[in-house]
Amino acid sequence: MSSQSDVIDDDLYRRTKSLLEPGDIDLAGAIVHTDLSGQEDLEMQELTVELNEVIAAHAGKGETYIHAGNDDPNFSSNQFQGRTLDGDEFVWECQQLLREGTFDIVFYYEADADQEALVEDINDRGYDVTSVVLDEDDEMSASEV
Repeated sequence: MSSQSDVIDDDLYRRTKSLLEPGDIDLAGAIVHTDLSGQEDLEMQELTVELNEVIAAHAGKGETYIHAGNDDPNFSSNQFQGRTLDGDEFVWECQQLLREGTFDIVFYYEADADQEALVEDINDRGYDVTSVVLDEDDEMSASEV
């Protein structure tokens, strides 16, 4: 994997790092860089649904649905979770961030997913993606695919 110097947006990378720091479960992440503008809400929703399918497939937890934070006081707007249909378990969470006129989507999910395959799958769909994982020293490493 490449060093942090290969990251497209250092500030966003550092913010993503703070989401992955050790907690109740080990997390990994992916930052999906888009060219979608703030006027393309429908396209953002479609992309979130598409990436839900990718992450759910790699997480191996079965079918998922997307819980929108817009109707939940525990979430901010443009914050979503993928949850299992069977048992309502956490699969992933994301925030859609409008930065410099286009959206980036920050996903995080349990670190036991095959990170390399997951990131490659997103990249194969034509999206620029930065992989964010904790290394053994609890320091972040990243690579852009």
